[in-house]
Amino acid sequence: MTQTATQIVIQVLLLLATLALALYFLKNRRKARAKAWVKIGFVLFIFAAVWAVLRPNDLTAVAHLVGVDRGTDLMLYGLVVAFMFTTLSSYVRFREQELRYSKLARAVALQNAVLPEKEEA
Repeated sequence: MTQTATQIVIQVLLLLATLALALYFLKNRRKARAKAWVKIGFVLFIFAAVWAVLRPNDLTAVAHLVGVDRGTDLMLYGLVVAFMFTTLSSYVRFREQELRYSKLARAVALQNAVLPEKEEA
């Protein structure tokens, strides 16, 4: 099966979008602006999902514009990117939470530490 130039372009664009999302997310994790963009992206994703359900023929037309054969394929590509982003987000969040718990446990251990009494001769 040979790939057309348009298929290669869409593959490259999807891979670049995935890489850009991952890099942006990892670099700007704690910034409020990054969190705002994540929320805006989520709202846009919801609108796109509703639109795709209500107007599936429009999704096929958009897929043809970007070089994908079917609208369902385009939707699958978008869902794969969203899933990777969600997985990465969850991993980073849980890793940060684990680090916070370990710091808290160390602080509590140090606070409750009992100094050994000096032995009398």
